[in-house]
Amino acid sequence: MRLLLVEDDAGLAAELQKTLKSSGFVLDHASDGITGEALGADESYDAIVLDLGLPGRPGLEVLCHWRSRGVTTPVLVLTARDTWHERVDGLKAGADDYLGKPFHLEELIARIHALTRRATGNLRRTLEVGGLCLDEDQQQAILADGIAHELTGTEFRLLRYLMLHPNQILSKPQIMDHVYELEADRGSNLIEVYVRRLREKIGRGRIRTLRGQGYLFPRQ
Repeated sequence: MRLLLVEDDAGLAAELQKTLKSSGFVLDHASDGITGEALGADESYDAIVLDLGLPGRPGLEVLCHWRSRGVTTPVLVLTARDTWHERVDGLKAGADDYLGKPFHLEELIARIHALTRRATGNLRRTLEVGGLCLDEDQQQAILADGIAHELTGTEFRLLRYLMLHPNQILSKPQIMDHVYELEADRGSNLIEVYVRRLREKIGRGRIRTLRGQGYLFPRQ
């Protein structure tokens, strides 16, 4: 899952980047509103975490610009706890959720998971497709017989992206954008390598290869 974090507090941003990456997210970071707006409009993200008090351009203005340009990415707004009017303004401007500062990192992660599940039409508390369950906390794939397989960080991100978009043909560039960070070294055969590894753990029929098009995760 690929996230954009727009936060100017260097200490908080560093802490969030460390925690979110260890939780299986691919993360891009912008420390000002202008850069954040450009990334959010031009790149493909599963969710955006947006602080409202930003240099260069206020977060509320950034959010309004995104929505006016047709950007539908789920946005979680970060606000100061005592500024309730910012939360109201953010929701009116098109925010999907908000979280007051200070906050627990576990709550932020849970809210991001909930946002992305709702955005893809999955209203369940856990990610489950065709009898395969993905434990997002433990980063495990649990088969219908209850057997759990540990996943590496890349395997987890790849499987989660496929499961969030069942029965959809996903091209290699699409998958790359949601599994690797912008500055990551993206070898041409990396996706094939990790698809093969996933098939060894969850079964070959779980991921279909469509030559010249990409991959498909059937609901079964």
